[in-house]
Order: sequence, then C-alpha cells, then structure tokens
Amino acid sequence: MEQQLPPEIMKKAVKGISYIAHPLRLRLLEYMDVNGASSVSAMAKAVAEEQMIVSQNLKKLREAHLVKTERKGIFIYYNIYEEYPASIFECIRKLFAYMTDSFYYLTEKALLPKDYTTMVANRIKLFANYDKMRILEYLTLFGESNVTDIINGIESGQMKVSQYLKRLKDDGFVTSRRDGRFIYYSITQGVHKTAIQCIHKRYDNLKNKADF
Repeated sequence: MEQQLPPEIMKKAVKGISYIAHPLRLRLLEYMDVNGASSVSAMAKAVAEEQMIVSQNLKKLREAHLVKTERKGIFIYYNIYEEYPASIFECIRKLFAYMTDSFYYLTEKALLPKDYTTMVANRIKLFANYDKMRILEYLTLFGESNVTDIINGIESGQMKVSQYLKRLKDDGFVTSRRDGRFIYYSITQGVHKTAIQCIHKRYDNLKNKADF
C-alpha cells in the first residue's frame, strides 16, 4: 500500500500548487514546458499580456523556485527549474485527452487551449490548501472512507475535517453516501486527483526525497 507523504513534503507540494493556481502563471509554465528557455518578450507575445505583468509573475515563480533564469548577452531567459512543474503538465495533458477524446496532446507537446488552462488553474485554487490536499490524498490512496477514518488517517480535528469535506463536496472534488449512521466519502476524477497522483509519482521517483 502506498504511503501518505510526510507533512513537510506535502507542505512543499501545497506551496508549489498554490503558486501555479493562477491562469497566467500556469500558462507561462506551460509555455516554458513546451518551448524550453524563453525570454519575457517571447512569452508576453505568446500569452498576449503586457511584459511588465509577465515579468511580475515570473518573479513570483522564481521566488517559489519553480523557474530559473539564465543570462544570454543582454537578454534573460526563463526556464522551468526542475522536473516537478513539467510532470504536472504531463498529467494535465493526459486528463485533457481523456476528457475530450483528443489524444493529440499525448503525442505532441503543444499548448493546451487557453480556456482549459484557465479552468485548471481556477480548479487548483479551490483545493490548494494543506488540509484539503491531505484529505484528497487519503481518499486517493485508501478509497472510500468515513469521517472517522479520515480524521485518524490525517491526524486532524473532527470539525476541521468535516468543514473541509463539505467544501470539497460543494466544489465537486468528493462525493458522499450514507450507510446507516455513517457517511462515506470518495474522491471524484479530475485535476485534483490527477495532481495528487502526480505529486506522489514525483516523490516516489526521487532518489533523494529531500530534493522535493
């Protein structure tokens, strides 16, 4: 049975996820994933946004260690800092392919439709929270569970878990069913489950887990 991530690793994952839960930042990361090291002007033109705004968001991504810079002459080029964001896009492309029956993005590394990227960023924003992701992780690993199982599994308080389960259900990330006096929760399919699986895949593939 796959194990839950250590708390410090999940906190790092949540921080990274929260930084990309922004349509423009997600689009910029995707552009670098497809095109490699790129200048601000090239990215601004590609995403149809002002260079100043692009620069500001690239600065935030750099502060979060999601992108790195390299100077070439008078120009500064940005690129994805490590494999982590790239692996997120691999998962997102697979999800898009299965949602739309369009498998082009599984064979070709290309920019996804803007409205889809925006939807993904806005959906990520709804679950980019440590406790929510702990709950989603538990349901991904262990399947349908009642509140008591989840509380014990993530070592959190009943009130907090109940509140977050309600929010996750309202946002369509989990479903519930009643069996006698117990309510059982299950995770739904979507970018939330894909993100959890992707984070675990990256962690499992690291030889030095501290590199996460």
